[in-house]
Amino acid sequence: MEEESYPIRQQQRRMNLTILDVVKKEVTKLLTTRIIYPISDSQWVSPVQVVPKKSGMTVMKNQHGELEPMQIQNSWRATHKDHFPLPFIDQVMEKLAAKSHYCFLNGFSECTQIHIAPEDQHKNTFTCLRHL
Repeated sequence: MEEESYPIRQQQRRMNLTILDVVKKEVTKLLTTRIIYPISDSQWVSPVQVVPKKSGMTVMKNQHGELEPMQIQNSWRATHKDHFPLPFIDQVMEKLAAKSHYCFLNGFSECTQIHIAPEDQHKNTFTCLRHL
């Protein structure tokens, strides 16, 4: 972190009721899967700012005005059947049996999940309405 950085605490802004419902669902989903967790106090707090996109991609701004893309399903879309079926589990286990290293990719929300060091988690807080 830059030497001259100091904590920023911003208040929650008003949201459109439709977007508020989307944010409530997304935050509830992230809470139940334990990707995020509630905290009582932090010196670094940014409001949630959601910008819906035509593609279904939603962009949220952080405290520095940087855009952070998130995939939130706002409507049903027609999808094509995947013609690459998943392999059988016994075939996967056979291939993994002699290996010493494994890699697990988390496909939750179709976004990259990044683990944040415990000592830096207080710098990545956001505020949202309490009545989820």
